[in-house]
Amino acid sequence: METLFFSMLGFLWVAAITPGPNNMLLTSSGANYGFMRTIPLMIGIMLGMQCILLLVAFGVGSLILLYPALHLILKIAGSAYLLWLAWKIGTATYEKLETDAPPPVPIPFWQGGLLQVINPKAWLMALGAVASFSLAGAQYLHSVVLISIGIALVNIVAGIIWIAFGSMIGKLLRSRRAWTIFNVFMGLLTAACVLLIWH
Repeated sequence: METLFFSMLGFLWVAAITPGPNNMLLTSSGANYGFMRTIPLMIGIMLGMQCILLLVAFGVGSLILLYPALHLILKIAGSAYLLWLAWKIGTATYEKLETDAPPPVPIPFWQGGLLQVINPKAWLMALGAVASFSLAGAQYLHSVVLISIGIALVNIVAGIIWIAFGSMIGKLLRSRRAWTIFNVFMGLLTAACVLLIWH
């Protein structure tokens, strides 16, 4: 059981740390709004992933496998949402932080969760984890709890790394030009994640 858990952590870690929609959002938010103000977005992403895992573990995942049209709808919705997010990131206006001015508004908590619901990568990650690392019979529920803990652990560590990376970049964004170049670049990377959905 211990070996299986560490194998599962390896699988989940690779999925969580590699560049993708979640990490592009966290990096962009960390750069634009700072580390602490990006934590709610990370929590939203984590809760969204937990919801997907539970839906997969208790039946909805089998519907996606049974009816490929549902997967196609998920891909289309996910692609549209990612392109919308890419546009919002790429066209974000320059915000010079002033002590006497209200701070800019970060990406809301709920968008992190919503992204998971229509993110085919999240569904496939949950399907892969449940199919590969859940145990049959009386141990099924216990194994799903362990998968849930594993997903939470890797999401926290990977999220902190990407937010910190973005925050460090944010310290370099002292001019309108640097801000614009960074946001356009992050927007393009987020849009490029659509290609991964259709791969």
